[in-house]
Amino acid sequence: MKRIVVVGAGFGGLEATVELDKQLRHSSGFEILLISDQNFFMFTPLLPQIVSSYINPRHIVQAVRDIRGKRSYRFLRDTVESIDVAGRQLRATSGPIAYDYLVVAVGSRTEYFRTPGAREYSMDLKSLEDGVVLRDRILDICEHADHTTDPEERKKLMTFAVVGGGYTGVELITEMRDFLFRYVAGKYRGIKRDEIRLVLLEAGANVLNGVDPLLRPHALKRLHDEGIEVRVNARVTRVVEGGIKMNDNEKLAAGTVIWAAGVRAHPLVEALPGPHDRIGRASVNEHLQLEDHPEVFVIGDSASSTLAPDAPRVAPVAITQGSIAARNIVHMELGGLLESYTYVSKGMLVSLGMNDAVVSVGGLRIYGFFAWLFWNAVHLFKLVGLKKQIQVALDWALGTLFPRDAVIIREPKTCKICEAAKRELVHAK
Repeated sequence: MKRIVVVGAGFGGLEATVELDKQLRHSSGFEILLISDQNFFMFTPLLPQIVSSYINPRHIVQAVRDIRGKRSYRFLRDTVESIDVAGRQLRATSGPIAYDYLVVAVGSRTEYFRTPGAREYSMDLKSLEDGVVLRDRILDICEHADHTTDPEERKKLMTFAVVGGGYTGVELITEMRDFLFRYVAGKYRGIKRDEIRLVLLEAGANVLNGVDPLLRPHALKRLHDEGIEVRVNARVTRVVEGGIKMNDNEKLAAGTVIWAAGVRAHPLVEALPGPHDRIGRASVNEHLQLEDHPEVFVIGDSASSTLAPDAPRVAPVAITQGSIAARNIVHMELGGLLESYTYVSKGMLVSLGMNDAVVSVGGLRIYGFFAWLFWNAVHLFKLVGLKKQIQVALDWALGTLFPRDAVIIREPKTCKICEAAKRELVHAK
């Protein structure tokens, strides 16, 4: 029996697995095995709304076994530590796993560009845990700022810097703005609206690169009108506890720094043989196969395709590549012609917080409230399973009608400025 292994249960890996199951449903002699170190699929586009307490963290994840349903593929929760492409074998925590065909879809990790202190003193937004920890960190900061008697210290605590002006950075900071201004400013009596400072830092000349030029001015105006400071040509050269340094000399005091400036390929991908691009992604041919190893397919954030080296690292690309990789494995077995991947943009949707977004799909270019409704509808439709769609829709409705939840779910890591605020409160009493 031939074994087809898919590593990674993200958009690309899950699509490849489902397509393989569909194509080989009536064929004997094949085993499809999906391996992931998490037992769930996460709908990453809604992660910023976890941070803003708009939706429940559990509502954007779906158990892989629930998604599998009556499909025949196997699922193994395990961590793949290395890939031996010459021996066609994976080394996992549970032991070696042989394969005949392999699809690598392990996503990406945060890229810090060797910035001193960035890994130690900034926060990520790549995983569900990152979203929950960041949400609780914001609430923890607000609890301390609410009681400090030093206005300068309070302003420092309530300064939030997001590094990276791409889609993730913009969607995150606008969600944070909604939460801080719509909820925190009203519920925390010791915090004034003008003491909340949100700063978006971009090393390049523009934020939202890739957004339709006709829509970018609206996005920038929205950020400005919402009180978000946008700093372009602001290269972060060091992150320290309590702030950052830009362009080697300018300093910005901040209670929280969030790093959304870039991604790098997973270590498993960087260790694959053959050429790689500047961020470590494996170079694959037009059929998404690894050089000299046609049985190995690399997709999504892990791959740099020869026909589409500049394809954005977004879910639609991973989904399309996962489907093509699966069908090409079937073509290789049945002697059919392999399909080629070429990047075709399916549009661009960026949320700008409550009641606003920019959307470019086909010839449609809209912004404002109706674009926001369209953004919501698309993301709701793409959620896996009716249960999750209903849960998120109810979260949105309740978040509009009632105050957002400010319960700290887990104990966040404290910082020196927060501890100082606690001591100050004790002394004041």
